[in-house]
Amino acid sequence: MWQIFEGEVDLDDVRILLAQHFAEMQAGSPPEACHVLPVDGLKDQSIRFFTLRERGALLGCGALKRLGGAEGEIKSMRTADAALGRGVGKALLGHLIATAKLEGMARIRLETGSTDQFAAANQLYEKEGFERTGPFGDYTDTPFTRFFSKEI
Repeated sequence: MWQIFEGEVDLDDVRILLAQHFAEMQAGSPPEACHVLPVDGLKDQSIRFFTLRERGALLGCGALKRLGGAEGEIKSMRTADAALGRGVGKALLGHLIATAKLEGMARIRLETGSTDQFAAANQLYEKEGFERTGPFGDYTDTPFTRFFSKEI
């Protein structure tokens, strides 16, 4: 049985997964297109951080950041390598969208990469009804970035 927990940023297994996520994002994207939020940034009051576990084992994580108005942003979505292909990303994304709705958000946005490294993530977002948009907030458009938005 899968369980979702909130606020486990400081647990060792979460820090290890986030460190892997950060390293891979930085290795696969040029500095101007790498917008990975550091661990301390995930503790900001505007962010809710969630993990998904199965019998205690960490399967993945994701965060929801409140933007201005009735908008939110998906941050730090990551599935553990051992859990790839099991629907972890879809489950986390569904939880983040449900959380955004409960908080009164009407639109959810995200920024991700455009290279093969991000193909599975891009397919998930499109399958779940996210549409390609332009940059938002402080992001700039680069050949290595993709922006998505979904009304909820």
